[in-house]
Amino acid sequence: MSAVVSVLSECQSKMGSGYLSAFPSELFDRFEALQEVWAPYYTIHKILAGLLDQYTLAGSDQALNMTKWMVDYFYNRVQNVISKHTVERHWLSLNEETGGMNDVLYKLYVITGDKKHFVLAHLFDKPCFLGLLALKADDITGFHANTHIPIVVGSQMRYEITGDPLYKEIGLFFMNIVNSSHSYVTGGTSVGEFWSDPKRLATTLETENEESCTTYNMLKVSRHLFRWTKEMAYADYYERALTNGVLGIQRGTDPGIMIYMLPLQRGGSKARGYHGWGTKFDSFWCCYGTGIESFSKLGDSIYFEEEGVDMGLYIIQYISSSFDWKSTHVVLSQRVEPVVSWDQRLRVTIKISSKKQGDGASSTLNLRIPLWTYSNGSKASLNGQELSLPPPGNFLSITKNWSNGDELILDLPLALRTEAIKDDRPEYSSLQGILYGPYLLAALSSGDFDIKTNSITPVPADYNSQLITLSQQFNNSVLVLTNSEGVLTMKESPEKGTDAALKATFRLITTNNNSDAETSAPVANSAVGGTVVLEPFDFPGMFVLHGGDGEGLGVGDSNSSNRSFAFRLTDGLDGEDGTVSLESESEKGCFVYAEVANNNGVEMKCGSGSFDDGFRRGASFRLGGGISKYDPISFVGKGVKRDFIMVPLLSLRDESYTVYFNSST
Repeated sequence: MSAVVSVLSECQSKMGSGYLSAFPSELFDRFEALQEVWAPYYTIHKILAGLLDQYTLAGSDQALNMTKWMVDYFYNRVQNVISKHTVERHWLSLNEETGGMNDVLYKLYVITGDKKHFVLAHLFDKPCFLGLLALKADDITGFHANTHIPIVVGSQMRYEITGDPLYKEIGLFFMNIVNSSHSYVTGGTSVGEFWSDPKRLATTLETENEESCTTYNMLKVSRHLFRWTKEMAYADYYERALTNGVLGIQRGTDPGIMIYMLPLQRGGSKARGYHGWGTKFDSFWCCYGTGIESFSKLGDSIYFEEEGVDMGLYIIQYISSSFDWKSTHVVLSQRVEPVVSWDQRLRVTIKISSKKQGDGASSTLNLRIPLWTYSNGSKASLNGQELSLPPPGNFLSITKNWSNGDELILDLPLALRTEAIKDDRPEYSSLQGILYGPYLLAALSSGDFDIKTNSITPVPADYNSQLITLSQQFNNSVLVLTNSEGVLTMKESPEKGTDAALKATFRLITTNNNSDAETSAPVANSAVGGTVVLEPFDFPGMFVLHGGDGEGLGVGDSNSSNRSFAFRLTDGLDGEDGTVSLESESEKGCFVYAEVANNNGVEMKCGSGSFDDGFRRGASFRLGGGISKYDPISFVGKGVKRDFIMVPLLSLRDESYTVYFNSST
């Protein structure tokens, strides 16, 4: 970063005015003339924020001097607009996105004490918006969300500098109305980048929900508020938005592929929409910058140190990490066991190691007991001694002289719960999101959304060992058995994380008592000779069916008339290692057969005593592990028309999903 600062300094010196940007200053001529231009201050804010971070975090005096020179340039520009026109004219120009200009300028003022930095910061405090909040009017409908959330963040910094209680009340009220009227179950907000009518969110569910930048900025708002108040609601919000609105905006582990919007429509997908996923080299939206920054800040709000005489530490996020608590000369090591659906507990172990011999002063650890857990079954212990826990929504406070080897264990029950969409119209009262602890669950669904909320069961731990994919080699392609809208076909092997991967994965269920049949993949190795059924991965409770010789294979339930779903698994008829064949249990000599060369799909085909080579090849499939896998947090939800696999929204890549359900008991 020192090298980056050095090169940027050369650019700034070459320009000679203090201006520093990749686009020409003429864009600000258009901005000040109220002509169409795309948000030049948004980028300036990012450059200023980066330079100021290089001073505050890395001690770069060069970066600070560059920041001050840039700010001098823009101070003069803004003063020129006000002197030629009016201050109102300047404020009118702020209807374009200006990012967090007020925030970074207030931070600069703290460092320099230069009054003009304070004045310029205040000139970016947009009065037509902050004024509404000061009057406590829930009237943000129609405002562009990511233009105005950073302005609130800046006003919070103004409160921290001046102590003016008005700006504290603005932040508190703003968070309250967004949470109560304008936020989704993810913690995110906005539709098409704007706020819609309050408590009318049911009709806003589409591809362009929850701009990633808005979640990034709302996390800043809630972080400030928790620091001021220590109220649990802000800590819970931070966890919800981080878990469901940040962790899933990168496409799996693919570097450089992030999302602009998080679709919330029924049957939506992160891959579909106006923007969809970005690309490694051809996209760099605003939400790429904030997305990258969000992932660099995963440790940003786990620990909060209490200021003042009494030494205290608040732990508000349960994320495996370590913390060097310098003022008490101890290091905390937090280990969180991975959350799973079949063991519904959150287990946290915090170990203390001392860096200093002898007794130190006592200090207090405050551990968040989240609102989503329950008193019944919650446990905590210190060095093996059980502790009394407060009700959820409070902090467990422990004060002592912490010693080397102290161990604190927290064991909290997780449970499923529903949360109604923020919409006060009676016709949408049954529209619910379903959460498991802090995790929002999404059903793998292309649009079905009727679900029975009292019939959701965890996927057992061993089910991944039962997942298979059946394939055949054809010319230079690998074709896989695929459930295509209820009809079995052969299609090219798909990429993981797609609908096609879900449809090409089946659970192989043995119906005999062979206890070795469900051990490890490939499960069929131990199931050969036994009776099996095939359950499509994304249609739990449904099975692959056949109707006899010459009939195509389909998918239905076990009550389907005149259809059989039981097969005998045999070694492949082609005699090759690693292949299997599926013979009808009810019609001996009839096998699942794929005539790929003639594109005739998949059917049952019966041999007449002996089989020719073509038949043997078409009835033999290479068996592999499932292309798709169950997430460790996976459930089966019983629906009115069909059942659903339900997984955390953050785990999905391109798959179709539904997060709001028409719920019944």
